[in-house]
Amino acid sequence: MATIEKRIGNNNEVSYRVKVRLKGHAPQSATFPRKTDAERWAAKVETDIREGRHFQTIEAKRHTLAELINRYSTGVLPSKKDAAQQARQLAWWKTRLGHRLLSDLTASVLAEQRDALISEPRRADQPRSPATVNRYLAALSHVFTVAVKDYGWIDANPLLKVSRGKESAGRVRFLSDTERERLLTACKASSSPDLYPAVVLSLATGARRSELLSLRWGQVDLPRGTLILLDTKNGERRALPLGDLPRDLLRTRTKVRRIDSDLVFPGQSSTRPVQLRHAWQTALQVAGIADFHWHDLRHSAASYLAMNGASLQEIAAVLGHKTLAMVKRYSHLSEQHTAGVVNRMNAAIFGG
Repeated sequence: MATIEKRIGNNNEVSYRVKVRLKGHAPQSATFPRKTDAERWAAKVETDIREGRHFQTIEAKRHTLAELINRYSTGVLPSKKDAAQQARQLAWWKTRLGHRLLSDLTASVLAEQRDALISEPRRADQPRSPATVNRYLAALSHVFTVAVKDYGWIDANPLLKVSRGKESAGRVRFLSDTERERLLTACKASSSPDLYPAVVLSLATGARRSELLSLRWGQVDLPRGTLILLDTKNGERRALPLGDLPRDLLRTRTKVRRIDSDLVFPGQSSTRPVQLRHAWQTALQVAGIADFHWHDLRHSAASYLAMNGASLQEIAAVLGHKTLAMVKRYSHLSEQHTAGVVNRMNAAIFGG
């Protein structure tokens, strides 16, 4: 709501002081020689605030998006686990909007660039998926959040008013019993001595490839039968129980471990983990398994948990998900198990 106050100066000059107050926003004020100018300014400011085009802080008119991304890239980005990927995403935003002042980055401007992301061919004339576009938006959104909370360059995150694309439920490809037997046989026969134990650990624990290959002996507790994952995607420590087979495999590795590295799966360099891409692809071909990626071992572990009666909360705890959103894809498997339990109970008490 705007209020206009008429003022008369010492030299009898008339001016109009206008102040705009809207709930949730800092008051804005200005002075004009004519009342019509004051009314026009007040109407524009109120409209801009309601439509998200007005940033109260003067810093928004002093800095460009390129300056903001540069500061974020220096002070915040290096500490993020997916820094390289986010750097590429922010470079795209910088190319498209880096020259624009932060005060000009309205929801409509950002939505226009979101649409450009969707329609712009990535490679082989294939558009980006909604999930990929959402990752680009999330990367820039965090930049704006830091600008609000830490830098004080803007008062609100304009991307909060830009809608995201609807993502698919996600791929769920898991090994059938016969596929699992063929794959483990091929891995055991591989020229790489690291492939079989790495695949067994992936299937037995649901850990990500990066979590396993970065594993160090100090994180392995054989007497208790647990792995302590430190380098996780969400940055939180996670303990995983070991079954008999993976524990035996790790115990065997301790007898032949390299003394120049504390990595469980060291590569040619003692400081870097082994590369298993070629051995993995060869094993898949030998086993005759198509359309399967290493990450699908994680899906397989989650699917086996669901089929053996684990709840979604238990699956989320094993996989290291903070919410149930990512594990709902396995709910149909849990439902099948639940249905079987209920049917057996009914048969026991009612007969048939």
